[in-house]
Amino acid sequence: MEFKGKHIISIHDLTKQEILHILSIASEFDALQQSFLLKGKILATLFFEPSTRTRLSFETAMHRLGGSVIGFGSAAITSVQKGETLADTISMIHGYADAIVIRHHIEGAARLASQISKVPVINAGDGANQHPTQTLVDLYTIRKAQNTIDGLSIAMVGDLKYGRTVHSLAVALAHFKVKLYFVAPDELKMPTKVIEHVKKNNIEYFESTQIEDILGKVDILYMTRIQKERFPDLKEYEKIKNVYILTANMLKSGMVKDNLKILHPLPRINEITPDVDATKYAYYFQQAHNGIPVRKAILALVMGAV
Repeated sequence: MEFKGKHIISIHDLTKQEILHILSIASEFDALQQSFLLKGKILATLFFEPSTRTRLSFETAMHRLGGSVIGFGSAAITSVQKGETLADTISMIHGYADAIVIRHHIEGAARLASQISKVPVINAGDGANQHPTQTLVDLYTIRKAQNTIDGLSIAMVGDLKYGRTVHSLAVALAHFKVKLYFVAPDELKMPTKVIEHVKKNNIEYFESTQIEDILGKVDILYMTRIQKERFPDLKEYEKIKNVYILTANMLKSGMVKDNLKILHPLPRINEITPDVDATKYAYYFQQAHNGIPVRKAILALVMGAV
């Protein structure tokens, strides 16, 4: 399976076989703390939007494969402030690095970058559109936690309208035999284009506005925060910002499946209270840690090292 030089822009661009191949390579890297597969290679990280886990896990992955990292974590310190276009930025950067990771607030920015760049471009999130590497981390985490993906019941809760992680995850899960539950207030329901993709792939799905309706039914509970920065009107955000708050009291024995695992792409605000962290169901910090082996696999594959 050839990945060398491949752009990773959307989960739509990956076949099921390609996804499983990435997860397989990630499993091999999971047990390998340090290697020098990418010694002499340079990764450029271009983060036009804030990031903690995605940027740092990409940078850690690159360092642990023996490579180097250049880049920035804010557009405020770049020539974008002087009016430089994204096209000109990419035309320059691809001469400095062997691969580019980009996060941008504009949907389609990563795709545009891939059409200009002569080195692989990896989308680390473009607006409310896609976040394919987070999806690969999520799939890897689900499989690691439950030893399978097929046969699971998976709920996505919170901001399903603007949440790029749930958009990509729902599309990816359509490759598998799963049952999906979408829980959101009417203002933040899963977009029609995602629902249509799920239906087209004959995935059984249910929509609800109440988290209590699904708590006892699912193996994976994927919580998301209500994204203040995506709301055009902050008054609307204030109305629903606390619509779902998961507490340890809601996870008492008999109220949820024994094998339940709770995921969250982080950061959380108050949708998961800290007392949940001590329960056996909390799995979101392990999920964040899984970003290292998965992103090591992606980098090694697109740079032709494995």
